[in-house]
Amino acid sequence: MTNDLLTGKKLKLRAVEPSDIDLLLECENNTSIWKVSNTVTPYSRFELEEYVLNAKRDIFSARQLRLMIDRIDGVDPPVTIGTIDLYDFDPVHLRAGIGIMIAEEFREQGHAAEALKILIRYAVDSLLLHQLFCHISSDNQISIRLFESLGFIRCGEKKEWLNIGDGWMDEYMYQLIL
Repeated sequence: MTNDLLTGKKLKLRAVEPSDIDLLLECENNTSIWKVSNTVTPYSRFELEEYVLNAKRDIFSARQLRLMIDRIDGVDPPVTIGTIDLYDFDPVHLRAGIGIMIAEEFREQGHAAEALKILIRYAVDSLLLHQLFCHISSDNQISIRLFESLGFIRCGEKKEWLNIGDGWMDEYMYQLIL
């Protein structure tokens, strides 16, 4: 591992660039993950271009931060494999929500765990956060195992919180005290 706070053994987190728009379009408009991202309408290329060009990099004013996840082990140039976000950043109570999306072909290879570890280190060492939280649908066993393996504790359950079309699903809240 390097001394760079946003670099791990196989991954590096970095700011969003205009060249990421195609991947962002693919991610944001993937209807199979809309239920976990609370999205119900597609994004246009123009909307994402505007976001990338006008996004504030300062988490203290924007109250959120999106980073791209690049795989750097044995590949040149690096391959972008997903996104990781801090959202609902609260500088008074020193907490933020955390979300992650790994492209399907790179899942179940340990990348999500490494990216989360890097972001947790950044949250502690750079942002001086006291806690992170996330919301996971009750049927998402892969994410539940992932976050629990990193020390997140289930601290709440919202009954029938998510409308999944043919019924309702519970959502769990997880928290990590840093």
